[in-house]
Amino acid sequence: MAAEQIAYTVKEFAPAVPGWLNKGDNAWQMTASTLVGIQSMPGLVILYASIVKKKWAVNSAFMALYAFAAVLICWVLLCYRMAFGDELLPFWGKGAPALGQKYLLGRAKVPESKHRGYNDVDDITEPLYPMATLVYFQFTFAAITLILLAGSVLGRMNIRAWMAFVPLWLIFSYTVGAFSLWGGGFLYHWGVIDYSGGYVIHLSSGIAGLTAAYWVGPRLKCDRERFPPNNVLLMLAGAGLLWMGWSGFNGGAPYAANIDSSIAVLNTNVCAATSLLVWTSLDVVFFGKPSVVGAVQGMMTGLACITPGAGLVQSWAAIVMGMLSGSIPWVSMMVLHKKCSLLQKVDDALGVFHTHAVAGLLGGLLTGLLAEPDQCKLILPFDTRGAFYGGNGGVQFLKQIVAALFVITWNVVSTSIILLFIRLFIPLRMPDSQLEIGDDAAHGEEAYALWGDGEKYDPTEHGWHTSQFSEVAAPSPYVNGARGVTINL
Repeated sequence: MAAEQIAYTVKEFAPAVPGWLNKGDNAWQMTASTLVGIQSMPGLVILYASIVKKKWAVNSAFMALYAFAAVLICWVLLCYRMAFGDELLPFWGKGAPALGQKYLLGRAKVPESKHRGYNDVDDITEPLYPMATLVYFQFTFAAITLILLAGSVLGRMNIRAWMAFVPLWLIFSYTVGAFSLWGGGFLYHWGVIDYSGGYVIHLSSGIAGLTAAYWVGPRLKCDRERFPPNNVLLMLAGAGLLWMGWSGFNGGAPYAANIDSSIAVLNTNVCAATSLLVWTSLDVVFFGKPSVVGAVQGMMTGLACITPGAGLVQSWAAIVMGMLSGSIPWVSMMVLHKKCSLLQKVDDALGVFHTHAVAGLLGGLLTGLLAEPDQCKLILPFDTRGAFYGGNGGVQFLKQIVAALFVITWNVVSTSIILLFIRLFIPLRMPDSQLEIGDDAAHGEEAYALWGDGEKYDPTEHGWHTSQFSEVAAPSPYVNGARGVTINL
């Protein structure tokens, strides 16, 4: 107890521990930031590298790796304060660097976050840790949004066009959604709920990804028809990092290690598990066998769906949301996609529209129905509830619809303008000659020193693999077992 008092009260002996600092909140927020960062690096890097055809493993991983690094530099140079700084427009903040020592070591604050019309309530967002912690935490959200978007254009986008697209989309699209809904913009003050990014991240990345896929163009016909994962087990490792990292994704949203953070973490995992099981069950019923890729997609839709309401709904509601997120996106991907000419024309490589846009929109609307009043009071200063709980809940549901329409419209327009601008200088799609080769043409590197995609070893086609020390190479006597070489010494 005496040590705690020294740590918090004797400031002259601890200049790095100002009176406003809560060590527990700061430790949790930095941990949550790291968990979200791990979702991208290495989570989605591994997932993308393994879920695509072998010839695109390096390119897919590099697109995610580049986005993570580029977003961080743009974030601290300009974009953080466009999303969480002083107001420039009702939907956009004033861009400025977030690099100064005085700025980063001072107490974190979102200056436009005080809800208008509630002067008697001091509700401005001012966490008990330094600005540096908040800047990095919000960077990890911005980075994963771009990486999720990349899933729509894997296997054909010109890497130079992608390198130009990332900073432009961050500046002109992501910051608008983040400021409008989180940083004190017009949707924030109107009372729209987006607890941890169902609209800002998932709806945005899904809609922008579909739009980008339209302008970039499709993969080669052979790749669209046959695009098997090159390593299912490694894909599961990436998916596991993504799932476990989501505890920081939603658990860090209250900006504190409080009871709302705890319920958000539990609800996140409950919804994801339910969604995975429902998706897998539908695969078994309609296709006769469970799909590992399908299970990962069900996990993703559950995580995306719970995000806008993770700390605001009861745990039974998280199960309901999981059941719907495991079924509605499944129907949109397996049924509606095949009947919609637009969706068939647009080559969304990993189905980001279904797993993130549909699931994120579903979660935002369900939050407008199921947000529990007492849980809303834990982090919101005014009476907020879902339509299921009566009162002004019906109005809340309508607000969620309007906010979704704004996010959809802005992402379609801004993504289209950005890509059309880039197309003036850089082709958006690789030429067919490079698409036929893949990684070696795009990067001069290959992921595996193996034979072709999905092919079994054929000695007449692939030859024997010998070393400089071998004199005789012969087939293994095991007809159906392991194959190797015999070396005479």
